[in-house]
Amino acid sequence: MLDIFQKCGEYQDAKKVQAAGVYPYFRAIESTAGSTVVTHGRRRVMIGSNNYLGLTHHPKVQAAAKAAIDQFGTGCTGSRFLNGNLVLHEELEVELAKYLGKEACLVFSTGFLSNQGALSTLVGRNDVIYSDRENHASIIEGTLVSLGDTVKFKHNNMADLERVLEATRDKYAGALIVADGVFSMSGDIFNFTKAAELAKKYSCRLYIDDAHAIGVLGDKGQGTAHHFGDVGSADLVIGTFSKSFASIGGYVAGPADVIHYIKHKCRPFIFSAAMPPAAAATVLECLRIVQEEPEHLANLWKNANKMSRGLSSLGYKTLNSQTPIIPLLIGDDFTAFAFAQKLYEKGVFATPVVRPAVPEGCALIRTSYMASHANEDLDYVLEVLEALGKEFGIIGHQSKQAELAALAHAHFGVV
Repeated sequence: MLDIFQKCGEYQDAKKVQAAGVYPYFRAIESTAGSTVVTHGRRRVMIGSNNYLGLTHHPKVQAAAKAAIDQFGTGCTGSRFLNGNLVLHEELEVELAKYLGKEACLVFSTGFLSNQGALSTLVGRNDVIYSDRENHASIIEGTLVSLGDTVKFKHNNMADLERVLEATRDKYAGALIVADGVFSMSGDIFNFTKAAELAKKYSCRLYIDDAHAIGVLGDKGQGTAHHFGDVGSADLVIGTFSKSFASIGGYVAGPADVIHYIKHKCRPFIFSAAMPPAAAATVLECLRIVQEEPEHLANLWKNANKMSRGLSSLGYKTLNSQTPIIPLLIGDDFTAFAFAQKLYEKGVFATPVVRPAVPEGCALIRTSYMASHANEDLDYVLEVLEALGKEFGIIGHQSKQAELAALAHAHFGVV
């Protein structure tokens, strides 16, 4: 027999990175302001946040959160099913459903629970999930705890999706095609229009996780389906409030009967404490702001486009990102750790993405941009990235760029 704790002592990966002085995780943030943070007593430009609309310090948002605490206290101390259901939650569900163009909506304590809960509740033993290979971990967790099978298809590859549908669809009763609307590491947008066609052709439902699309895509930030002008083809839309909407929590939106079923059958919803009052009030105010103050979305895309052009012109492989998430392909894991550490030392906060989140040899620096970034900060980031890119041989070296281009094509399907 083995001690169940033995694997903990044997785990050395993170300790090796710490010993090398390039450990990039769990850095304590002492304060935040706009698009900057203070860590270890120094101001740094944050290019690793998902605060896309920059609303965490909006005065109306902060005032709404404080007012909710005054009215309801700091927490619900129970699940919504029993004693934690607030008028704030119900108001948010009504407003969010209207905003998304859906019949009904249900809000969860976290976005992770939204995926885990919806998938585990809806997918039975005779059903199947068709899942994009780059889907978020919360989707993967949902597929693992659901009773049905999961069939994966190549990332954003509609020919491969049709291949697996043709080969397996008649083996199952119900089916969901499940994908992120915007993929959190590569920053590309799901081929929604073609997926909707295939869902109809093969009698599937289409399930889109808009965690990185809400507040970002669409005329007023309503997400992927609105971006493509085809709201009705997304049968279920899932998302989180921890990014553009400056809070915590998640949601599932879709047909009223489906939401009613999840509301009464979903264990992660029924047995989790409700969103805190301040969190729900924050989202409600952000929902109003994104519709009434379009300048935030406009600034987000202005900054994202500036950085996309700038980084591409420097020679970085950005995996053809189409969104404010712009990855920089680096290569091996240790180089990515060392690169991120140098960025940090020069006053730029970003984190590396390494195995198993990406294939071996395809480590990234995941950068993301906000409406609140000032031009001078973005110019400084480009200056630092140009210097470090040359220092590490990532840009300005033909052989290295050819190697990275080959990796991008082989593993991410881009040139």
